Amino acid sequence: MATCPICQKHPADAKYKPFCSRRCADVDLGRWFSGTYAIPVRDDEPTDDEGVAGQGAQTPSRRSFEED
Repeated sequence: MATCPICQKHPADAKYKPFCSRRCADVDLGRWFSGTYAIPVRDDEPTDDEGVAGQGAQTPSRRSFEED
């Protein structure tokens, strides 16, 4: 049985798989939120700002629903 990737002490619990507990699952989630983990991006891939094939992002216009 695989061990927990966070604490590496306990076997994974089916309820929190691949982690052993809610605590270890939350530690992992916190690492994603803080930027400790990141998915690498290649420099030649367009970003959200560049849009598809360098056409520029097409953001829908936003209307204000506030009354004057």
